[in-house]
Amino acid sequence: MKTTPRGTAPEAAEAIEPLRLESFLPYRLNVLAAEVSHTLARSYGERFGISIPEWRVLATLGQFGVITARDVGRHSRMHKTTVSRAVAALERRTFVQRRANRADLREAFLALTEPGRQVYFEIVPMARAFSERICAGLDAGERAQLESLIDRLLAEVDGAAWRDGDAAR
Repeated sequence: MKTTPRGTAPEAAEAIEPLRLESFLPYRLNVLAAEVSHTLARSYGERFGISIPEWRVLATLGQFGVITARDVGRHSRMHKTTVSRAVAALERRTFVQRRANRADLREAFLALTEPGRQVYFEIVPMARAFSERICAGLDAGERAQLESLIDRLLAEVDGAAWRDGDAAR
């Protein structure tokens, strides 16, 4: 069934096919990412009482060691306010410590504390096992192809000149 854009005269508007969300790639990727994140979050959330943003901060600090909140946000692709709230919650739980950057007092360096490292090292095997479980139905070639396709899509979105403007260009 063709429809016309709202607010246009039917005779002037080009008829368009309705968008089927269930076959629209951006929607499908979002649903998959949300389902995967929330399913994994149930495991570590129940055990350690941390949220998805808090886990992403822990994971980023576990990977890189001492970095700024801005760098955590860049790497994890979280908004600065989300990072700030997650860091504050992790500080209250003594999982993360903040140290002033003497070269730039507007920012601080973040690092895992010993309790934070313990939580990180307990969650990492859970996260890896979860990743293996969701990919269990894929053979090695399919896994490599999936990784390659994800990398290509990320590169396309990251390098897209249209990202901040008209997505239809």
